[in-house]
Amino acid sequence: MILKPLAEKPIQAYFGSGLHTLGLLGWILSQTGPASIFVSSYSTSEPFLNGVARLRDKGLVRHGILLLDHRAARKTLQLEQLMAGVFDSVMLGQNHSKVLLVHTNRMEVTVVTSQNQTYGDRAESTIVTTDKDVFSQMLEQFMDTCGNGGVEIDVRNGTGIITGDREAGAPADDAPADWQPLGAEW
Repeated sequence: MILKPLAEKPIQAYFGSGLHTLGLLGWILSQTGPASIFVSSYSTSEPFLNGVARLRDKGLVRHGILLLDHRAARKTLQLEQLMAGVFDSVMLGQNHSKVLLVHTNRMEVTVVTSQNQTYGDRAESTIVTTDKDVFSQMLEQFMDTCGNGGVEIDVRNGTGIITGDREAGAPADDAPADWQPLGAEW
């Protein structure tokens, strides 16, 4: 195995090829059980979304928020229907991070990686930790990025960007709590 079980080693690092974000998520969920997930990436891919859909179908993903970059919006919108079946909320913001946050009542896992949600044979770097302070800080900053200038895609109704009483396409100026989806547990 590339990584040790989370209960054995609370912080781990990996540099090389062969470790992909989707496989890492499946490995984490096999140890945590059903969880809420928060995923950030520059962009996403159909294979990644299909894999998360399979994890959700198995009951391992209770709730999910995906944060992608504004610049990747054209590609993102082509995957809108698939995202609707996988994530509860899809946000666009000024984002280039690649972070995976997994939350259950008994464990929180933070993954910071160089890898987009794609597959390839290039070396990538990844750090995995179960440190609660790291998780709390990363989740707060994830939510801040979603709420400060971020916009939500209406993946449920296919009506584009959710803007409330703003003109279509206007940037969101809501605080994170204003858009936080119901059912999110953290």
